[in-house]
Amino acid sequence: MTITSPHLASPSAAWTDARLLYALEEVVETELNRHLKVAKDWMPHEYVPFSDARNFPGIFEDGEAWDKEQSKVTEIGRIALVVNLLTEDNLPSYHHEIATLFGRDGAWGTWVHRWTAEEGRHGIVMRDYLLASRAVDPDKLEAFRMAHMSEGFESDNRHSMLHSVAYVAFQELATRISHRNTGHQSGDPVCDRMLARIATDENLHMVFYRNLLKAAFQLAPDLTMQAVRDVVVNFRMPGHGMPGFERAAAQMAIGEVYNLRIHHDDVLQPVLRHLKVLEIDDLGPEGLRAQEELGLFMGGLDAEAAKFDEKLAARKARLAARAAG
Repeated sequence: MTITSPHLASPSAAWTDARLLYALEEVVETELNRHLKVAKDWMPHEYVPFSDARNFPGIFEDGEAWDKEQSKVTEIGRIALVVNLLTEDNLPSYHHEIATLFGRDGAWGTWVHRWTAEEGRHGIVMRDYLLASRAVDPDKLEAFRMAHMSEGFESDNRHSMLHSVAYVAFQELATRISHRNTGHQSGDPVCDRMLARIATDENLHMVFYRNLLKAAFQLAPDLTMQAVRDVVVNFRMPGHGMPGFERAAAQMAIGEVYNLRIHHDDVLQPVLRHLKVLEIDDLGPEGLRAQEELGLFMGGLDAEAAKFDEKLAARKARLAARAAG
């Protein structure tokens, strides 16, 4: 991708959010058109086993109370599905964040609304699946939703459009991986197919933002490198504020839905490698410092992931020995 802009000769220190938004508008339009050509519309109701559904207690006399034995979904699948759905539930807050940062006009605005509409499908299909298949306690799910949404959402990167673009380039891939692994671990082929469909959308969203980040590197390499450094070092999933997130995240790590190794190998590395972030050489002092710090952090994260791998392997060995005995 080649960007022809009079801003290219400007020092990176002169870039503001407004100037970057203007300079990237053409790239956003190109990526939006590409996205619309490859994205496929799909119907959420086609992925939901409505024939398995029955009434819950309430206004229906034949309502049947929820019990976990009613669903074929595994325990780790149930935990991850709740985390993933509660994350999707905060879509109104996410829309507010990106609409405020990117605006509602032109190609940026068209993308903001299209992204929101596509993400809305994910929450619809996941909730319908969970209720129809009785995979989770509906009362607790609604209580969690109310608590989580009542807290609202404030992005760690709301101060900077460039930081926000860098964040979503990684976060969309992280969400794709989390959905895909949840499907694999769910124990239900219907759930697996549904989450595979969602993961396909998330991958396209990642490509959009990754290509936008590539363009930002061409425009303002020093600032973009600093933004990527900041985002990678301080990365948190958007659902970190939901009730019980820390415990659920620990269970998902052990269950191999999302953990340090997955985060390093399947989320951070692919984006950094595709953009050749650690190989960029046209940087000033601040950009070089950020690049070095990013490389050191990735090395440290890999070492931490190796320790986690050892603990996980030892846990599996203990469980296998206990089962054999």
